[in-house]
Amino acid sequence: MIARISGRLEQVSGAAVLVDAGAGVWYEVLVPACDLERHSRKLGQETVLHTIHYVEGDPTRGNLTPRLVGFLAADDRQFFRLFTTVKGIGIRKALRALARPVGEIAAAIQNKDARALAMLPEIGKRLAEQIIAELHGKVEAFAAAAAAPQAEMPQAAAEAVAVLVQLGEKRPDAAALVERVLAVAPDASSAEQIIQHAYRLKAGGG
Repeated sequence: MIARISGRLEQVSGAAVLVDAGAGVWYEVLVPACDLERHSRKLGQETVLHTIHYVEGDPTRGNLTPRLVGFLAADDRQFFRLFTTVKGIGIRKALRALARPVGEIAAAIQNKDARALAMLPEIGKRLAEQIIAELHGKVEAFAAAAAAPQAEMPQAAAEAVAVLVQLGEKRPDAAALVERVLAVAPDASSAEQIIQHAYRLKAGGG
C-alpha cells in the first residue's frame, strides 16, 4: 500500500495533481476540491501527500484501474476514510463534496447543520441528513481542531505549521510546537529555521 508520497509538484489538472517522486517516477494523485487552489500555489515546490490507494472499475469487465487519493494532512485522510463509510458516498463523490475544509464539514456534522452540508457539491438535503445520522458523534476531534483558537502568527510561522502538518504532525500539535519555537528562538525568521528549531525541541534540545 502507498501511504505517503513526497516529491515536486509538477502539475494541477482537473481534480488531480502530478508529483515527481524522483527516479523517473511520476504519480497522478486525486485530491479534494478544497485543496486544489493550495496545490496551484505550490507548483514547482516540494510537497508531501498522505495517500489512500484503491482500485477503481468493474471487476466483472476486467477494467480495474489503481488510483491514489492524496491529502495535505494525515487528519484529512482519516476524516475522508470516515466520510466514505456513509452509504451513497464513494471516493469520487467524496472528493468533489469536500469543497470546504475538513474542519468546517466536521463542525457542520457535529452541529447537525444539514443545511450547510446540503450546500456541498453532490450532497443535497437527503444525503446531508444521512451523513449526520451516520457520523454525528464520530467527528468531534476534527471539529475541535478546526474550532481551536489560533493566535495571529507571522507568515513564516504559519508556513512552518503547514509544513509540519504535511509531515504528519496534527495541526494543534504543530501550532503549539511553533509557538514554543517563537518563544525560545525569536530570531528564527524563516519557515526553515522554525522547523529546524521545532525538531530540536521535539528531540529534547534547546
